[in-house]
Amino acid sequence: MSNSPFTNITVAGGTGGLGYHIAEALLNDGSFNVKILRRLPKTANEKADLLASKGAEIVYADYNQHDDLVNVLRGTDALISAAAPGIATGNHDFDTLQTPLLNAAKAAGVRRFYPSEFGIESEIGDHIETDTKAAFREKVEKSGLEYTNIMCGLASEYLGTVGFDVKNKTAKFYIDGDTILSTIYLADIGKYTAESLKMEESRNATLKVAGSRFSLNQILEKLEEATGSKWQVVVDKDIKNRFLNKIDPVPSPMDFFTAVIVGGSSFPHIDNDKFNFSPRPLDIDEFVRQESV
Repeated sequence: MSNSPFTNITVAGGTGGLGYHIAEALLNDGSFNVKILRRLPKTANEKADLLASKGAEIVYADYNQHDDLVNVLRGTDALISAAAPGIATGNHDFDTLQTPLLNAAKAAGVRRFYPSEFGIESEIGDHIETDTKAAFREKVEKSGLEYTNIMCGLASEYLGTVGFDVKNKTAKFYIDGDTILSTIYLADIGKYTAESLKMEESRNATLKVAGSRFSLNQILEKLEEATGSKWQVVVDKDIKNRFLNKIDPVPSPMDFFTAVIVGGSSFPHIDNDKFNFSPRPLDIDEFVRQESV
């Protein structure tokens, strides 16, 4: 593997849940000058302070001010977007959020753009979040900049959000139990992202990576073994159809979104073999301990 052709890396959203791990991996690699782009107004942030203590430069910009963004991005070789629009408050629009970053990156002479993918495979019409990611991905691919899309399934830390309830020993399947769920720890997403900057294969490419790939039934079996209990399983494989067609009982938006996540994490093919390290496998015992607190 050759040395990276990129030296100066800016991470938008580098103090977020995933962005911090990407920024930390870049700093730990030692090959890059790392800049963390935060949105104005300036606020105190523990993660920003930690990254600054490790050598990152923290910069601020108003995403609505094109010239402001261009100025902070000048000298950047690759811009990695880990920006999130505020999903907890109901905003799923990755397109509107990231378009100013793309426009400024082009004007500033950035060579490569990493959209805020880092998730599942999906088709247009699956969900507003994945639809806006796809719309923005198309803009990036037509922009003339190099691009890399990294898809990695479900973060292992969030296994409990897709129907596995340790405290109540229940599992809800939103899709067939034999469906494969690809999971990966956030720190390994960061490592894959950092290493991809050194790979010729990542240029204008979509890379799919995973730490573990187990079926829902296999995960359930591991959870039952770890907890020493037989779990109750609820199967509802018609959630997406009922939600999209407003068929009673209409599922909640969160149940619908969960069904989309599980269905888009199968990844029949992954690109782990293109990288030089092995990711951490899913640790069921650790998950059980954390969820039992």
